[in-house]
Order: sequence, then structure tokens, then C-alpha cells
Amino acid sequence: MTTHTPAPSPAQVVFPALGTTATLLVTDPGALPVAAEVLRTELRAVDLTCSRFRPDSELTRVNLAAGAPTTVSEHFADALQAALRAARITDGAVDPTVGGAVIALGYDRTFASVRPDDARPVPVGRPAPGWQRISWNPRTRRLRLPPHTRLDLGATAKARTADRAVHQAAAATGCGVLVGLGGDLAAAGPTPEGGWRIALADDHAQSVTEPGPAVALTGGALATSGIRVRAWRRGGRTLHHIVDPATGEPAPPVWRTVTVSAATCVDANTASTAAVVLGERAVHWLRSTGLPSRLVGLDGTVVRLGGWPPDSPAPDPGGPR
Repeated sequence: MTTHTPAPSPAQVVFPALGTTATLLVTDPGALPVAAEVLRTELRAVDLTCSRFRPDSELTRVNLAAGAPTTVSEHFADALQAALRAARITDGAVDPTVGGAVIALGYDRTFASVRPDDARPVPVGRPAPGWQRISWNPRTRRLRLPPHTRLDLGATAKARTADRAVHQAAAATGCGVLVGLGGDLAAAGPTPEGGWRIALADDHAQSVTEPGPAVALTGGALATSGIRVRAWRRGGRTLHHIVDPATGEPAPPVWRTVTVSAATCVDANTASTAAVVLGERAVHWLRSTGLPSRLVGLDGTVVRLGGWPPDSPAPDPGGPR
């Protein structure tokens, strides 16, 4: 007679990072300390390199040098390459030169410190300088921003960190790993039976108390962009953090959330962010990419594209999400 020993349940750790929540799950509980150190190392590196809110970050230095050439680190170069690629494949819908517009709207400090209701009037929106105006030599890592331009790498840097951390952790431990940074999730290595069950919600933290539909992730990545969580009021208007580079204004509120699955978290995040910016044009654009996508309108109407499966119940409250 043969016996079957069930695989151990995934182990997880959750902690605050990058102004959001970092979640790490591994299929081998004994591998959790090693995987956690890999993730924390990547988080420290991206914070020091790409944070808009640290006076000592490399991004702050680069922005202060706008108009003059400067040489950047390899880590910054990789993050910039990802941002420029995102701009190129979305025809500028995701553009790293929106930093000035984001600051002008009031998102000039960590989101926890942003005034929830600011009486000051909203400045007139100005189009972003445009990613095409960036002078960049990847061989020498020499960068020159147009004068008065501020980069914001947030749309891709967090997703890139999830990609880097999950693959390094899987290689270091030899087990299945899932990394979640807010709405950006990436998986690598062997998956649990049935895949990683991911709950979907407007707010990644909300899925714990108000579970909604869920999907199974067996590899690759998933990213959700939305306009409900990082939102505030200023001058009597409700604003959010996803800026349309063409106007310098928050993207028109068409989609409450957009979730996209792709081979990498950077690609998934790029597509979900672009869809929010594109608004009514998002369905046609996402359909052209072939990426599985789920869009939720302001009234709760759900549009599924690219073979996205019908909604199924969320995992048990104690399970991974």
C-alpha cells in the first residue's frame, strides 16, 4: 500500500514597503527566511534608487540635474529602460515624464501624508514634456532630461521589483514563490496545486475583509491599476494618481480597476496603467495586445478580454491573496 504525504501549505510574510504592502508566499515554509531577505534587499535597492520622496535617492539627484547630462547607476539604468519601453509600447500613455504633473496635483509626498481634502485650487494641467525628449545612452548610462522635467518611475519600478525579487527568490530556494507589492504580483517556480489563488478587489487590502472574485495564477504575473485607492480631494475635485501625459490631469474616470495578466509584472502593470489612461479606448487597445484582462467600470460592469475566465469565489480568508 502506498501513502501520499500532502505538500505543506504555503508560508507567508506581510510587511509595509514602498508606501504599500509587500506580501511574500513560498511553497516550502523552510525557505521563507531566505526568500524574505531577497525581497527586502530588492525593496531597499529600489527605494534608494527610484523613490520620489527620499532626498537622498538617485531619482531625486537625477531630477535636480534636469537640463544637464548625468551618469546613472546600473540599477537606475535598468529602471529607466523599463519605463522608456513602457512609454514606447503604449505610444506614450504610460510616460515617466509625468513627475511634475503628479507633484502639481498634490501628490508631492508619501501618499499617507497627502492632504485628504486640500482647499487650494487645482493648477491648470500641462502636458508632460514627453519621453521622446529624454536623451539617453544605455551604453554609457549618460542621461539628460529636458529642463524642468521630473521623472516618476513609479508606474514600472514597483512591478520591476516584483519581477526581480520573485525570480531571485525562486532561484535561491528552489521552491515556488509569489511576490505581491500592492496590486503587482509575480510568480516563479513550482506552484501550489491549483495555482496561487488571487482575490480581486479595488484595494488589495480590502480582499482580506471583503473577498470578491478570484483567479488562479500558475506563473507569470498579474497587475491591477485603479483610481479608488490613491485618491484625494483638492479644490472641490476628486483627484487620483494615474495621470494622462497628454493633459497633465488625472485620467478620466472610466474604469474603477483594470487587471491584466502577462509574462512579466512590468508588462502587466504597463498594460493596466495604460488602460486606465486610455479610458474608452482601452478595450480596443487591450484586445489588440491579446493579454488576458478584466476591466471594472464605475458602475461595477465587468469586461473580460483575452480569455479572462468567468469570476469564481475568492479563497478562504486565511488563504493566499
